[in-house]
Amino acid sequence: MRLLLFPLSLVFHLVLFFRHLFYDLGVLKSKAYNLPLIGVGNLSLGGTGKTPTVEYLTHLLSPEYRVAILSRGYKRKRKGAFILEKDTKAVEAGDESRQYKLKFPDLPVAVAENRNKGMQMLLGLNPPPSVVLLDDVFQHRAIKPGLNILLTDYHKLYPDDYLFPAGNLRDTRYAAKRADLIVVTKTPAILSPYVKEEIISTIKPGLHQKVFLSYLEFTNPYAIGSPSKPKALKEVSSILLVTGIANPYPLLEHLRRKCTDLFHKSFSDHHTFKEKDVLDIRKTFEHIIGRNKIIVTTEKDAARLLDSPYFSLLEDLPVLVQPVRMAFHPSEYGSFDQTILNYVRKAATNR
Repeated sequence: MRLLLFPLSLVFHLVLFFRHLFYDLGVLKSKAYNLPLIGVGNLSLGGTGKTPTVEYLTHLLSPEYRVAILSRGYKRKRKGAFILEKDTKAVEAGDESRQYKLKFPDLPVAVAENRNKGMQMLLGLNPPPSVVLLDDVFQHRAIKPGLNILLTDYHKLYPDDYLFPAGNLRDTRYAAKRADLIVVTKTPAILSPYVKEEIISTIKPGLHQKVFLSYLEFTNPYAIGSPSKPKALKEVSSILLVTGIANPYPLLEHLRRKCTDLFHKSFSDHHTFKEKDVLDIRKTFEHIIGRNKIIVTTEKDAARLLDSPYFSLLEDLPVLVQPVRMAFHPSEYGSFDQTILNYVRKAATNR
């Protein structure tokens, strides 16, 4: 079916080609700002790990700098540019932005269709941020980051993929040339030198590009709504996993090692939980035989579940949230952390 749709991909390619050409020629304007801007994005239709990457950068930079996050707020209902409050709902700002605010309550998180309006709001804060992280940046060129980070999934590297609808790319492979750092996400925790070389040869980075390989670390889960009280999973016989994300497979593999029986209730990416969904989750859980059972969900899904008016239907059940964080393999390009810190210090000094 996707091969039959290949002609549509060619049309999509032409549209993207001219759009990028107009930006490159200056017909469409891309604005730079006088502070360190780090863009995080991908070329594919979700599931590459943008949220864990932005969180990783926030943890890395926030001890030394005033960090802010600017996102488009994908699938939000509230329009316009605004800065999230602690009680802003996922339906208003998008689940990713809501997750950032839950994890970093004192950090400014802004959403805006017009990225420059969002930047003006952040720069108008007192005090203003000294570093801004731009979420989902490769398709939104109205702002020019000082450092571009491109993410690509280990299981589907962008050079091996095709434009939608024939493939899963939402931008041309040529757009990767704008990346300064390329991060291969969701690799196995143990990776042989041969596989590393094969990945590099597939990507064929430019002379100005550095490639880093990362994997996901699953830390101790916590009861939904209580992130400060994590606890290890012990002696669990059955787990019902509830997800509404693009790629739940790494989490499925992790949880299979934690229980005897794993059940999965899957919803579409960024799904808004309705009453029938919550009742279905409860019914599925109650039909699982045995007492030693729990419900597990992701942090992104937890943000939407907590904001749902129907979450009270699950409050008497053991619902745990499974956090995830990035970790990096050793690289010939040096330390990922040091590369980021060097850029920020240099850009801050050049101001």
